[in-house]
Amino acid sequence: MVDPAPITGSAMMAVLITLALMAAAAWFLRQTAAARRGAKSIAIETAVPLGERRSLVVVTVEGRRLLLGLTSTQVSLVTELAAAPPKSFESVLDESTRSDR
Repeated sequence: MVDPAPITGSAMMAVLITLALMAAAAWFLRQTAAARRGAKSIAIETAVPLGERRSLVVVTVEGRRLLLGLTSTQVSLVTELAAAPPKSFESVLDESTRSDR
């Protein structure tokens, strides 16, 4: 049986440098992923249930306010809303659904 060649100092140094670079890359990727998760680009402002598995939702996406209609099988854009809401969502919904307009 032949003895394996002893590990030289330069080979050990190359392994240690490789491990250090891999650890630094893993740390960097975790930091950038955490920063991306922290920046909310989508926010749900309010949601109003309309019945079984149906609702209207106001969301803010990258500074745009959108009114979405949700069902169990699809999401539909109803309209894009103004930047600042003049009234509460419920009062606007009540006004728009009144039949005596």
